Amino acid sequence: METRDAVKGRRSIRRFLPKPVPEELIKEIIADALWSPSWGNTQPWELTVLTGDAMKQFMQKNREAVMSGKEGKSDVPTPQTWPDAHTSRYKDVGRRVLNSLDIPREDKEGRMDYYGRMYACFEAPALVMFSVDKALSLEYAMLDIGIIVQSFCLLAFEKGLGTTVLASSINYPDVLRESFSFPEDKRIIIGVAIGYPDPDAPENNFERSRGTLEEFVKWVK
Repeated sequence: METRDAVKGRRSIRRFLPKPVPEELIKEIIADALWSPSWGNTQPWELTVLTGDAMKQFMQKNREAVMSGKEGKSDVPTPQTWPDAHTSRYKDVGRRVLNSLDIPREDKEGRMDYYGRMYACFEAPALVMFSVDKALSLEYAMLDIGIIVQSFCLLAFEKGLGTTVLASSINYPDVLRESFSFPEDKRIIIGVAIGYPDPDAPENNFERSRGTLEEFVKWVK
């Protein structure tokens, strides 16, 4: 697979097949992703993989937390406001997802059910949590985590797997710490759900959108 095809072909998967991913395959993907660049080759990332009963337990507890209205308090605060252009893109992808599922804006129950599925990691068979030591500078650590997450997602796509990067998976870090003895001295940055995509699911097939060169690139000559 060409790198360009992987970058443009990868997409966030929001419905997975009920099929486990072999542990050896996840190990292979992670081993390759560990070759990602990092600041000064510090390699600050730490990965925790949830599968099987642990994954089912996490999905249930995380879904229950959001459905009960529990206030989230992630280790990395999520942004609440954006500049207008960012807000427009954020709302646009939300509309595309819900439209693909025929969930109108006024259908509060349908929207809440979707959010519940999102907090249950869209029933993915595995979740890879990326964390760093709290003693590290967060700014550079976040950059390095972003790099390895991209590598992980592209390598998974090459193997015929789907991924989605989920802020909802780290919104309740207490669920992870209480249920899986996740260390207090580690900052949970992000989780990536991984599994085999359902090829027929509409939420995996809606048309995506990206900005243009003119929007993002400035040339200085």
